[in-house]
Amino acid sequence: MKSLREQMSDAMILRGFAARTQESYLAAVRALAKHYRRSPDSLTAEEVEAYHLHLIVERKLAYSSVNLSASACRFLFDKVLRRPQARFDIPMAKVPKSLPCVLSRDEVSRLLAAAPNPRARALLMATYAAGLRVTEVCSLQLADIESAPDRMCIKVRGGKGGKDRYTLLSPVLLQTLRDYWQLYHPRIWLFPNKSGAEPICATLAQRMYYAARDRAKLGHQGGIHTLRHCFATHLLESGVDIHTIQRLLGHGHVSTTMRYFHLAQTKLTGTTSPLELLDTALR
Repeated sequence: MKSLREQMSDAMILRGFAARTQESYLAAVRALAKHYRRSPDSLTAEEVEAYHLHLIVERKLAYSSVNLSASACRFLFDKVLRRPQARFDIPMAKVPKSLPCVLSRDEVSRLLAAAPNPRARALLMATYAAGLRVTEVCSLQLADIESAPDRMCIKVRGGKGGKDRYTLLSPVLLQTLRDYWQLYHPRIWLFPNKSGAEPICATLAQRMYYAARDRAKLGHQGGIHTLRHCFATHLLESGVDIHTIQRLLGHGHVSTTMRYFHLAQTKLTGTTSPLELLDTALR
């Protein structure tokens, strides 16, 4: 008889859930069980609702975190425990949409120069130069770097939604990766863990970003995903069209990419106020 964790994991694999989603759902259900000190399959819908109220009122978690936990519990009750009659009434809260942090070009240069070692510098540069998510840069293989003059691209395997895509391979990044290979000689994974058998974990990649950010004395908040935001914003500022940026980022809908219009400074500074178009008698 499989454990509840194994049953839930199998159910998510069958439905094609991304690895990070599986980890997040399992962690959310584990936190629920820890709170009550009981197996989740013994809990009532009312207890699950009370737990999420506790997350909001007492622990003051962000609504995005509460929404994730609620989704995990719905999946557990509906798909794993087969108890659709136990549906609990936890509406998905609207998460405030704040604009992401974006570094200037000078700040990105300072951050890359402040990387604690060549490995960290190569990883951070690849993240920025290709607009990668942290899981995507960690999962890169040597075979994904297509450096033939008529190709010059990076293959991103299993991006968000399990979709593969191609993105940019900068000549500067290519030379940096060659220098990095000469020092570290990775075999399969571009950025392997200590054993070399698996890719580096996202947590360590985040630490590399924080270390470089602090060494560069950048006061901005946010993590390594900031470099992906910078990639999109800086391309938009340089005149690249929004649909090309959408494809490079792997966004399913252009509306997701459109938010970078709010961050591109040249789109603001290069635009004339309608006041300037009024009758000159007002001046």
